[in-house]
Amino acid sequence: MSKTVKDLTAGTAGGIAQVLVGQPFDIVKVRMQTAPAGTYSGMLHCAGGILKNEGPLAFYKGTLTPLLGIGVCVSIQFGALEYSKRYFARQNVLNGRGGPDGMALGSGQLFVSGVFAGLANGVVSGPVEHIRIRLQTQSATNPVYAGPWDAMKKIYASNGIAGIYKGQVVTLWREALGYGIYFWAYEKLMQREMAKKGIRRDQVNPANAVLFGAAAGYALWAVIYPIDMIKSRMQTDGFSPSTGQKYKSTLDCVRTVWRTEGLPAFTRGLGPTLIRSPFANGATFLGFELASRVLNNL
Repeated sequence: MSKTVKDLTAGTAGGIAQVLVGQPFDIVKVRMQTAPAGTYSGMLHCAGGILKNEGPLAFYKGTLTPLLGIGVCVSIQFGALEYSKRYFARQNVLNGRGGPDGMALGSGQLFVSGVFAGLANGVVSGPVEHIRIRLQTQSATNPVYAGPWDAMKKIYASNGIAGIYKGQVVTLWREALGYGIYFWAYEKLMQREMAKKGIRRDQVNPANAVLFGAAAGYALWAVIYPIDMIKSRMQTDGFSPSTGQKYKSTLDCVRTVWRTEGLPAFTRGLGPTLIRSPFANGATFLGFELASRVLNNL
């Protein structure tokens, strides 16, 4: 099994773990981001309303799309990340940097590797998250879409590929900046742990993968949350004026939200995100690291 196939497989394991742990928090975040100001008094009010009106299974509404899609997305993330890391390691060896194998990458190299991973991931994550958000925010009593496949068929039939990729510009901005920070933070923490104890990566305690993943998740959201909110607005907006379109572009969305709702709108829904982040991101890196160890021993 090639190194790239191992990376993709381990990334899929991390992605599945992320979805199963993080999905209930994610639906609360999206509802709070996209609801009119004043709809919810807070995270518990939103979660309680979902539980009361739609039942416990509503917290996993739209899960099939991310379970398949985010598995692929995280697989692509880690595949692209590890490919880029190996590229920089080869350059380091040629230039006499980064230790004997060149894998002690510098901060700039790690950030660029994360940006590359984010952009590669964004090609898939844009439509996956668009479909998920449509399903998460539609009416429980009068749904427009019967499921993810129905949503894709209907959106494509009426709006073409541009409809499927609605909100893609802001998605790529979010992915590039966010994953640059995300993987830089995680890898620097891993480097520090290995250097401090003089151990290999596969000897790092799995509990540390959870802790470092949690820290990387907080670094990610500290940078991208306002961008993510705009993405959610764009991906729940109408496709044309006749279907309730509010925003002409990403920049128009930013200006409109700032003018009509002010600064608080850019952090609405942050609570469930901060609660979700350590669990979902810790699970992602734990899944990846453990799967990598198993695959590398085959």
